[in-house]
Amino acid sequence: MSAEIEDLLRSLAPQVLGTLVSRHGQFEACEDAVQEALFAASVQWPEEGVPSRPAGWLVTVAGRRLTDYWRSEAARRERELTVSMEPPLSPPPDDDPSRHVDDTLRLLFLCCHPKLSAPSQVALTLRAVGGLTTAQIAHAFLVPEATMAQRISRAKQTIRGAGFPDGPERLPAVLQVLYLIFNEGYTATSGPDLQRVELATEAIRLARQVRRLLPDDAEVAGLLALMLLTDARGAARSADGVLVPLAEQDRGLWNRAQIEEGVALVAGVLPKGPVGPYLLQATIAAIHDEAPSTEKTDWAEVLILYKILDRTAPNPMVTLNRAIATAMVHGPAEGLALLATLDGDKRIAGHYRLEAVRAHLLDLAGAYDQAREHYLRAARLTLSLPEREYLLRKASR
Repeated sequence: MSAEIEDLLRSLAPQVLGTLVSRHGQFEACEDAVQEALFAASVQWPEEGVPSRPAGWLVTVAGRRLTDYWRSEAARRERELTVSMEPPLSPPPDDDPSRHVDDTLRLLFLCCHPKLSAPSQVALTLRAVGGLTTAQIAHAFLVPEATMAQRISRAKQTIRGAGFPDGPERLPAVLQVLYLIFNEGYTATSGPDLQRVELATEAIRLARQVRRLLPDDAEVAGLLALMLLTDARGAARSADGVLVPLAEQDRGLWNRAQIEEGVALVAGVLPKGPVGPYLLQATIAAIHDEAPSTEKTDWAEVLILYKILDRTAPNPMVTLNRAIATAMVHGPAEGLALLATLDGDKRIAGHYRLEAVRAHLLDLAGAYDQAREHYLRAARLTLSLPEREYLLRKASR
């Protein structure tokens, strides 16, 4: 199967799953049917060509698999009767203007069902909409893979037969999901590639959809801005497959259109308040993107924003970034002192980023032997091959 067909199937899978679940419920059964349809497409399309409406083809095939499955369950005659009374499967055109929210977004809101805990909402959406493996999701949550597999399985059972209410209580989980999907796309947690561009692109697309639904929500705008301002640096982040840190990037390669759009979003909602975590992070990203160089970045302003962020949404990753800003403003010793407060935090203990930031600050302080030790430790902990290569090069230097 060609890479083009594989990419197409991957991009269509969430939309097809969303369509089936919206019609029939039964998340797990629909998920199995979609997998069968994807397999059928992987066999037929390379030989017969991609159909003119590939999403409609997948929905029809998956729908037939569902019908066959339900009809084979003799003990479930009531369900069989219900299925037989439904109209024939004829999916609406892909460009139907009556669709105000596409099926992928509807699936996203279903996965953030209020019956689920927040961690389960995020995990299920990353699996169903983002296409991440259980191992990748576990890495993002800093939990064992077995724990995450159980969480996803329980989540599927919980929403079995659930409908599609769009309550506002789902929004924080939806935004968190999109943020994690984007992060996995921008910096892959494992494997040979630094980025999974299709995930970052999908997260931005879905964030735009949510903003169309909620144009007055500052955090929705903040998240979209954060994604755009971060993704704008994507082309400069690697050279011949090697990670290029922010300080060494060719800023001429940054996407100016995305930066302008992101900055405009921040400027449009920042004065209105309230200022939440995503809008704060977007403001920090805007400062970095508008600076001509690392040396000319307004680090004092960045540090103030990280202090506010650390108070409003305390998180070890926020503290890591705050430690870097502290070092840039007050020197590496103060940055290292702040970093030391994370040593007892179980959420980040053993995470490569803690070791990498400590190595960087020791490097700035001139403690090269210690810096080398922590660079090597970070390299052993990361599952990303480009990041490992970068850390090993830093250690060698």
